[in-house]
Amino acid sequence: MNVERRVLLKGMALGSLAGIAMGSSGLTMAKTVLGNQARAALPILALVSGEVAESAFLEGMAAIPGGSQVKVQRSDLSLDFILGLEQRLSSGEPQRMIGLVDDASAALIIDLARSAGARVQWLGQHRATANASQHRLLSAEAASGCAPQLGLSLNTCGTGFSLTEHRMHGLQAPLQMSAAARHSSGSDQWLATLGYTLAALGTTSNGQAPQVTRRTSPLTGNFVSFSIEA
Repeated sequence: MNVERRVLLKGMALGSLAGIAMGSSGLTMAKTVLGNQARAALPILALVSGEVAESAFLEGMAAIPGGSQVKVQRSDLSLDFILGLEQRLSSGEPQRMIGLVDDASAALIIDLARSAGARVQWLGQHRATANASQHRLLSAEAASGCAPQLGLSLNTCGTGFSLTEHRMHGLQAPLQMSAAARHSSGSDQWLATLGYTLAALGTTSNGQAPQVTRRTSPLTGNFVSFSIEA
């Protein structure tokens, strides 16, 4: 592995979601859907950047059946993290990796997944302010239904949002949802819903993300979410 090349990804902007996912034949959008029991049995590693580790994203993941068994790891750009993640991806053990991280960490993780020949089910770019959020999503058939679920939750919580989903390997027109802000009390609800949705992806869970109360300082900024099978 060219470690210097990996570290240089710190300053890399993600740009087009489709370009990230399809920029190399190594990283492919998952065309097939594992059975619910098979996917539910896969161990899940959740990667989160520092700010996300203190957010409602973890509350959402923990709410799924068996959520306490999801292993959470903070992402960074250190050599130890890079080597550990590369070893995990190349171990040959079936597993699923989900997360919500900053742009630089996402570029690193996606590049490592590409090199390992992993299959991506979901990629999302998110921009959050105190009163609204924007979501650009790219999903495979395996993540069917996740974007509408996120959109409906955003509409219910009452904060302003815009959401666009592009589907790969399908003829569907892009999904577009938006709503003006009615209030800001649910500004962190998108994090809980996203965490729950990604952790429950493809399983038999039919519950809902927990309702979170407004924090003094809601999470704001730019983030990237993903679900990858290796």
